[in-house]
Amino acid sequence: MRLFNTLIISALTLASLAACADLKQAGSSIGHAAKDTTKAIGHATRDTTKAVGHASRDAVISVKEDLSKKG
Repeated sequence: MRLFNTLIISALTLASLAACADLKQAGSSIGHAAKDTTKAIGHATRDTTKAVGHASRDAVISVKEDLSKKG
């Protein structure tokens, strides 16, 4: 009976370790996907902000030039 209990406990322990490895792999995959998504969003935001800033600067320069030609 004691050997049977030891075998059952050993089997459950091995099954738990296998489940932990699967959970760790799943968590790692989710973490990498989240990191990549966040990086892509950050880069797109940076590029958009840069484009808006450049367009604003060019518009201001254009208005200044138009005003100085009229004056």
